[in-house]
Amino acid sequence: MVGSTTGVSIEAVAGGVTAPAGFTSSALHCGIKAKSGALDLAVIAADATCPAAALFTVNLAQAAPVTLSKQHLEKTGGRARAVVVNSGCANACTGVEGYTHASRMAADTAAALGCQPQDVLVSSTGVIGVMLPIDKVSAGIRTAGAALARGKGSETARAIMTTDPFPKEHAVVVRTARGPFTIGGTAKGSGMIEPNMATMLGFLTTDAEVPPALLRKALQESAADTFNAITVDGECSTNDSLFLLASGASGVAIDDDSYPALLEGLLAVSRELAIGIVRGGEGATKLIAVNVSNARTRAEARQVARTIANSPLVKTAVHGADPNWGRIVAAAGRSGVRFDVDRATVHVGGVLLFENGLPHDDAAPEAAEHLQGQSVQIDVNLGSGGGATATIWTCDLSAEYVRINGEYRT
Repeated sequence: MVGSTTGVSIEAVAGGVTAPAGFTSSALHCGIKAKSGALDLAVIAADATCPAAALFTVNLAQAAPVTLSKQHLEKTGGRARAVVVNSGCANACTGVEGYTHASRMAADTAAALGCQPQDVLVSSTGVIGVMLPIDKVSAGIRTAGAALARGKGSETARAIMTTDPFPKEHAVVVRTARGPFTIGGTAKGSGMIEPNMATMLGFLTTDAEVPPALLRKALQESAADTFNAITVDGECSTNDSLFLLASGASGVAIDDDSYPALLEGLLAVSRELAIGIVRGGEGATKLIAVNVSNARTRAEARQVARTIANSPLVKTAVHGADPNWGRIVAAAGRSGVRFDVDRATVHVGGVLLFENGLPHDDAAPEAAEHLQGQSVQIDVNLGSGGGATATIWTCDLSAEYVRINGEYRT
């Protein structure tokens, strides 16, 4: 049972993205990935067209599926029936032909479900600048459309993976005075993670009944403290997309009064998925939580935390279990946020290493012991008196990250 601040109870359940009523999925190997049997295509479908919301990459080099999905949501006024997603090929920087292929994915999915192409959202992930083997993808969509069922969330989670070391899925039941509803999801991401909107790819579902405008508000607010609060390497992808569909099958209607329960449930699912992405970062061996407190504003706290989290010097120091507080202070100092270093403090694993402009190097061995673990906590108090806080999750930077990305296309 997960604790709640809104008077509702939140309990983790199995099922992932198809845990909520009114959703089915299917996943298979269509032939994009070279390895035989490696899942590389999935369809997630609602029983009927329903409210949908999305966040997309802010990268100006946007992949064809991003462009198409934006257009479809605009045409439908925030409604969708399904999402079709492939891994192994990003369909990015592929010109008119790439857009035609994304459109064909939507049309094939629509034909399989008996809906309009504009009711289908499309996502792709993988290598940039490579054309999809569209005939194989189309055949796969037809097969997947005929095999949709509940209980295939885990297969879907595996089908969207690229360099991910493990699949990521989570679901919760939110129990309220109006009745229970379920939220589920799956996500992928391991490299090129600092989306400034969502994650590499994320798919969320709920069987609550939510108007499109309120659904989008909930997605934006929940992403701000989860998918938008992670970084692996500071890179924003061409394909980042986060989708949320609401089937309404539970019969629990969400309005302004019950909105906090929806938001809390989304936070519970999204946080689990987002942290999973960081834990599974390319070459990662440690999860790092960077907590900044006593900033003038929350935006400034986030800016300092993100600068520290993205610092290669901080990330390599953590990897080597070196309690180098100087790198943390230096990163905070170049963040662009004004603060008085003589009022700041730095703790690593609860161990005070820097206070009011002076080091506490005698505590370094204790901090180094904390850094040997798989979960690391860095706390920076700016001493600005504003009381604002923020947390950004990241991972260490290892030689394995360099190896993976040095060989990505070869």
